[in-house]
Amino acid sequence: MTADAAPATTIVDDATIHPLDDPVRSSLRGEHARFAEWSGRIARYDDEVAAFVGHPPEFDDQDWTDLAALVGPSTRVALRGPYVPPPGWEVLGEFGSVQLEGAGLEVAPDPEAVVLTGDHVPAMLDLVARTEPGPFRTRTIEMGTYLGFLHDGHLVALAGERMHPHGWTEISAVCTDPRFRRGGLSTRLVRAVGHGIRSRGEIPFLHARADNHDAIRLYESLGFTLRKRSVLTAVRTPAGRARG
Repeated sequence: MTADAAPATTIVDDATIHPLDDPVRSSLRGEHARFAEWSGRIARYDDEVAAFVGHPPEFDDQDWTDLAALVGPSTRVALRGPYVPPPGWEVLGEFGSVQLEGAGLEVAPDPEAVVLTGDHVPAMLDLVARTEPGPFRTRTIEMGTYLGFLHDGHLVALAGERMHPHGWTEISAVCTDPRFRRGGLSTRLVRAVGHGIRSRGEIPFLHARADNHDAIRLYESLGFTLRKRSVLTAVRTPAGRARG
């Protein structure tokens, strides 16, 4: 993608940060402001919508305090970066993540794809639980448009829109029932979701675990390119104090 094609950066905390380098806070300051909960410079989604927390690249003492206050005691949080928290916090582990941008994604509507609604949420939760494409909660569907394929009335594949940083939309929850894999359903859905994103003048992007090589190969074959590799640090906030 050329520099002229890239959306403008946003100003966050007096620093110029590309929206994709701060996707959670960029989303919660804009398109997803209705889901936002803030404490100082720390932001999170409504817990029924998503588990994501946004934060500045560098933490100070107040940021750690605000994060603990925002999410509550003994809560698991994934931070974007290799962080060492203060005493009282628990580091649960690190894992790699890749961010892929889809300026080169070939998009196309799919007349057989169904726009999923709240009535489909139980089936979506079931499919996600069985295929594990990533976190999905009872109100995740409110983050954007989700499309799916039905077979004999049963949901067998889905994909949709998740975070909305300025100028971009994330494609997420791409999954197919194991009985229907190798039929190209995921590819069709990614292209169809991408078509909706492109029609708004935005650019698709997505995240994948760095060790999910099959998914990364699929996305690259569709025109996505690697933008960034990241380390995510999973931590647990300090336990609450016992009441006296």
